[in-house]
Amino acid sequence: MISLDDIEDITDLTRDEIEAIAEHDHVGLVKAAIMGDYMMHTHHGPQHVQKMICEDIRTALHKDDLPHARDLFAVLRQFMTDHPEAARGAEAR
Repeated sequence: MISLDDIEDITDLTRDEIEAIAEHDHVGLVKAAIMGDYMMHTHHGPQHVQKMICEDIRTALHKDDLPHARDLFAVLRQFMTDHPEAARGAEAR
């Protein structure tokens, strides 16, 4: 049987990024991994994932959940380091 670790290994996303997508779309981790991997291979998909993480940060801040917002900000920083094409205004490579 395929595990979540196996699914994560075949995507362009980390476990934390997958968890952020799952939180944003209120879906399970497997579905989030599949959706996230699909988005990463579409036009402006990485920018959409970046926007989702930013929206999660904003939601955490509105709930005064600073520890979670910090965790998500760390996820965003790593995502932007790994996927510079996700920056707004970046050209697809």
